[in-house]
Amino acid sequence: MAVQVKICGIQTPEHAAASVEAGADFVGLIFAPSRRRITVEQARLIADAARTTAAGQGRTIGVVGVFVNEDPTVINTLVADVGLDWVQLSGHELLAQAVEVAAPVVKAVRFDGDASEAAWLAQPDVGVTQHYPLLVDAHVQGSYGGAGVTGDWAQAAALAQYWPVWLAGGLTPENVRAAVETVRPAVVDVSSGVETNGVKDVAKVNAFIRAAKREYAPPTDDAHGT
Repeated sequence: MAVQVKICGIQTPEHAAASVEAGADFVGLIFAPSRRRITVEQARLIADAARTTAAGQGRTIGVVGVFVNEDPTVINTLVADVGLDWVQLSGHELLAQAVEVAAPVVKAVRFDGDASEAAWLAQPDVGVTQHYPLLVDAHVQGSYGGAGVTGDWAQAAALAQYWPVWLAGGLTPENVRAAVETVRPAVVDVSSGVETNGVKDVAKVNAFIRAAKREYAPPTDDAHGT
């Protein structure tokens, strides 16, 4: 099965529609402090554009709200107001907080030694690992994502052996194919890697999705030691 693609940091209905037309499976809307942060009204318009475009293709689209250390009550209000399909928790949230969210949750981790992250990675329950995908991002001091820095693919690949992984961090149209073949994530997530001068670039979005969704390269003879 081909990897799925999330285009994050969408700020206009036009870019949402273009991303869906290009084959995106998820669009990400930022509700945390960021230059890409949007209002509730903007989020509704973006979500409507994404869903209308997807419906025209005979498919659905996942609308993901991105939050950082937000109260679950506030998150749930936005889930209802915007119609979020997924919630991405990108701060120091614990499992107990994720359970309170009224939508499927993907939790960001950065292999930075944070205590809340360690608690997630120590979960022994298979039900937890299957119910809460982990979004592996790069560790950048003072940043909760969207910095354009490449993460640790080796650690992400190890995690993907037993936990559904959404891979983020410094992905571009040029490196996403290598990332997919190295990590084998369920989803690849991009924001700054498909922007020009801080604005979503439709040509880059198209190139990224084409590269990401190419079939996995077959093993070479060398890989089998022949």
